[in-house]
Amino acid sequence: MSSNTKLQDNLRAAILAKPDAVLDDKDLMQALVTANEQARGDNVIDLRGIAMQRLEERLDRLEDTHRSVIAAAYENLAGTNQVHRAVIRMLEPAEFEDFLRTLGSDVVEILRVDRIKLILESTATQEDPAIDTLGGVLSVVEPGFVDNYLTFDRGGPARDVVLREILHPTHRIFGPNADHLRSEACLRLDLGEGRLPGMIVMSARDRNHFSPQLGTDLLSFFAGVFERSMRHWLS
Repeated sequence: MSSNTKLQDNLRAAILAKPDAVLDDKDLMQALVTANEQARGDNVIDLRGIAMQRLEERLDRLEDTHRSVIAAAYENLAGTNQVHRAVIRMLEPAEFEDFLRTLGSDVVEILRVDRIKLILESTATQEDPAIDTLGGVLSVVEPGFVDNYLTFDRGGPARDVVLREILHPTHRIFGPNADHLRSEACLRLDLGEGRLPGMIVMSARDRNHFSPQLGTDLLSFFAGVFERSMRHWLS
């Protein structure tokens, strides 16, 4: 008996011992089906084989969709955990100055963005020197600035949350690093009756970090917690 015959015998014995292994191997089964079709000739059409092939293609698409849904669910869960951690950290400071510094440091790190800026409208014409001690996290602007910024390049009424690519960097908001930022999330703040509105601007170097196609529920939640904290500090 030649070595080739021994190999064939060993292979045959292995298949007979574990036939399920052959049935579970997609590539092996496809090779057997192809060999069977070639043995029948070109003038025979296997409708059952065609139907099975289409079912396999549909199953592959369903598996891809399933993996995409699971990946999206994990991503949403990670985003939720990030926002919750940021909110908890934001509520810890006992002084207003520490509250703002935390926004520009710890919260930036937790949310994995490159910059967070708080914009407050004011009728005061003279800027408070204390703002310079807050690490650039706060800017005071003239009335109407928030709504104008939210509707910039899009028109229509101002939305509470705007996600967009940064096409024209504003140095007044982002400072000297404005040219390196590529996307932003703008969160409008309602600071209470009789007060001018405010805005949080989160920015990132990644052009797709704050894409308009992304959901805004978590950012709306963050803005809601932040504006209620601001009302507390301003009262």
